Amino acid sequence: MCELLGVTANTKIKMNELFKIFFSHSEEHRNGWGLVLLDDDVFSIDKEPKKAIDSLYLKSKLKDNIETARCIAHIRKATIGEVNVNNTHPFLKNDDSGRRWVLAHNGTIFESEALSPYQYIQEGTTDSERILLYIVDEINKLYQKKHDLLNEKERIGIVEEAIKTIVPGNKLNLLIFDGDLLYVHKNEAGTLYKKELKEGMIFSTQPLDENGWLELPQNQLLVYKSGNLVHIGQKHNSSYIHSEERMKLLYLAYSEL
Repeated sequence: MCELLGVTANTKIKMNELFKIFFSHSEEHRNGWGLVLLDDDVFSIDKEPKKAIDSLYLKSKLKDNIETARCIAHIRKATIGEVNVNNTHPFLKNDDSGRRWVLAHNGTIFESEALSPYQYIQEGTTDSERILLYIVDEINKLYQKKHDLLNEKERIGIVEEAIKTIVPGNKLNLLIFDGDLLYVHKNEAGTLYKKELKEGMIFSTQPLDENGWLELPQNQLLVYKSGNLVHIGQKHNSSYIHSEERMKLLYLAYSEL
């Protein structure tokens, strides 16, 4: 699978050491790395379809002081899609209002009628990119209907409904950022943790140090703004339990395409 790292805070946090620990896990998750810094005064995205610890560019970047109040990072262990830059997380997409959406996914979509049409228009071949395209399409439908910008409640409602549509039978650990809000969701036990700081929250697939990490609640969407929890979603019953047999069948299906 993959690993996720996200930050939402009310002021910038120095992240160099946590980034170094996180990206060191790429020995196992070797199929790509990505880092998006989402602060108001600077937006940057870097990603490469290679093992993070082998990236000279990333090593050079982490030598500089990196402070951020909003970021998403990802290391990939490919299940669906070739190892190339178009399949490397995080994924970005602007909606029709100009709002930029960013998504990183840890999991696998085994089957989803809602996502299937996007395989014909996506830039890469991952199931993860299709999730973002679907959510942005749902946002655009309401935007075109309203002829006005969507408020936070409307955006949260669409993301929550999209998750409920996609999640049955699938692993859907997500970090999504819409320019203001960070959406966090997991549906497999022991696969996403949170750490509360005075400045805000850090989320990671694995605890990155020995202090203060708690497992994230399962099967419900949590939404944060500047480090504060602003929405707790309704719980669903679609927990994911890993099955090697299902994974083998999925690999076989894709190898025959």
